[in-house]
Amino acid sequence: MLTDLDHIRLTDRPLIVCDVDDVVLQFAAPFEAFLQSRGHRLLPRSFKLTGNIVTGADESVIEAPAVKALIDDFFVEQERWQTPFADAVDSLHALGQDADLVFLTAMPPRHAEVRRRLLDQLTLIFPMIATEEAKGPMVAALQGERPLPVVFVDDMVHNLHSVGQHVPDCLLIYLPPPLEIFRFAPEPPQTVRRVSTWPEASELIRSHFAG
Repeated sequence: MLTDLDHIRLTDRPLIVCDVDDVVLQFAAPFEAFLQSRGHRLLPRSFKLTGNIVTGADESVIEAPAVKALIDDFFVEQERWQTPFADAVDSLHALGQDADLVFLTAMPPRHAEVRRRLLDQLTLIFPMIATEEAKGPMVAALQGERPLPVVFVDDMVHNLHSVGQHVPDCLLIYLPPPLEIFRFAPEPPQTVRRVSTWPEASELIRSHFAG
């Protein structure tokens, strides 16, 4: 199953656990284009989607149930819209030569097969878990008692905080996309390393493994 840990087989190498949306695959920018195709607009006034998606000439706000339905539709059609960030694919392939890499994607499990197919199309054949559960316990379960370095990469501060609580020795990397809505995102704690590109992230990860 793509929704649990049973299919993950780790080796005696360091572990990298990596988010997907807006870390490996672009999400916010193509989702905005998707909204426009439906006659809606995203007005980034805070760090959330609900309340910031409007429709029609009067720019009336779309309520939460409709926003949830739009996100669901987007995930159904993700193969039409989502593409990887620059350097993401090459960087992950290079890192995967020296470490085990697992995608931990925060999405409804019913869309896991489509996400798996899209990653495979991009040659990102690393194992994947799709879950809406907190990421900290998931990373802790993956790492277990292994005395090897572990890294977690995400664009959401609450996920980094969760992993930091459950896996204290984990290198936490914050990799937000260069988008206006992320100006409203909360600042990560000092224990988190912030980077702007995959080459920067790769350098940090390799230093962590070497140290």
